[in-house]
Amino acid sequence: MAGKFEVYQDKAGKYRFRLKASNGQVIATGEAYESKASCLNGVASVQKNAPGAAVVEVES
Repeated sequence: MAGKFEVYQDKAGKYRFRLKASNGQVIATGEAYESKASCLNGVASVQKNAPGAAVVEVES
């Protein structure tokens, strides 16, 4: 089974998403959105922009 995005409302009523791997582990989370539509746009942006994204190491 492939990974999946879960869209949900948090305790404050904001919409969020999390990306889960096929084993159920959360591997990414989104910010809080005011509307479900905005949250779904965030999911679509990750889906569109992540393929082939570079991995960059930064110093903290």
